[in-house]
Amino acid sequence: MAAVIRTRGLTKRYDADRLAVDGLDLDVPAGSVFGFLGPNGSGKTTTIRMLMGLIEPTSGTAHVLGLPMPGAARTVLPQVGALIEGPALYGHLTGHDNLVRYDSADPTADPRTRRARVATALDRVGLGAAAGKRARAYSLGMKQRLGLAAALLRPRRLLVLDEPTNGLDPQGMREIRALVRELAADGTTVFLSSHLLDEIEQLCTHVAVMARGRLITQGPVDALAAGGRSRLAVTTPDPADAVRLLKELGVTDVVADGDRVTGEAPRGDVELADLNAALVRDGVRVRSFGVERASLEDAFVALTGEGFDVAG
Repeated sequence: MAAVIRTRGLTKRYDADRLAVDGLDLDVPAGSVFGFLGPNGSGKTTTIRMLMGLIEPTSGTAHVLGLPMPGAARTVLPQVGALIEGPALYGHLTGHDNLVRYDSADPTADPRTRRARVATALDRVGLGAAAGKRARAYSLGMKQRLGLAAALLRPRRLLVLDEPTNGLDPQGMREIRALVRELAADGTTVFLSSHLLDEIEQLCTHVAVMARGRLITQGPVDALAAGGRSRLAVTTPDPADAVRLLKELGVTDVVADGDRVTGEAPRGDVELADLNAALVRDGVRVRSFGVERASLEDAFVALTGEGFDVAG
């Protein structure tokens, strides 16, 4: 797939002691749902600002839709929908009138079809019934929806979303995930930053991980998660005996938590069935036995050496 976003050596230095983004080489395939991950201060937001032409890089290049940014911003941005760091809304205007303002600011938008465009965008994000309510009375989740509606007023080749489900309840999150999948199925490339790793794993086809301003890894989500170590998990009323025997059998990093015992899944010639049989022969009562696949969160922590924070 061709790259909708491509950076080479993209760098942003604010001063001698603050290097926000360091030599970023990023490739976002066309048609992908691309998750952009990183702990606090990793450079995600700075990268997005450079991609959208809001700030200029210190060095390196960024191409969006095949054109250089920020130089080609006038050509590129009308083809891009963006929701970055929360929507900027007029609180005294209704949701409907906010979208009319956004649409009116687009010189390529046909005013004759504006009413239908606004109504369709509101309905897509579930705000049709609240269109006449002033934005200042919207909840945080409703404001997020309205910002997303603004990004969807026109068909877009690329949608850039920063924490798109922030403030939404579980049902709202499911609806936004369904909408993102629908947009991707229609051919829109979606680039989203989120602190919800489970959400990224459910939604994204590709992912990039940032840490301390540098790209740690990028590629298909399945490939990244597969790089994490799977865990052997045993549920038993005899955890102490299970821990002892698993260690004797060569299982490493064995940990007991109540009646649940976990350890690094064995590799090579070790058969899981043989481990299970050995536990039973030794009198360990096994209620459940299996291998748990490494999650994206496991892979993330292994790659960055730290937990995840919301900002960045």
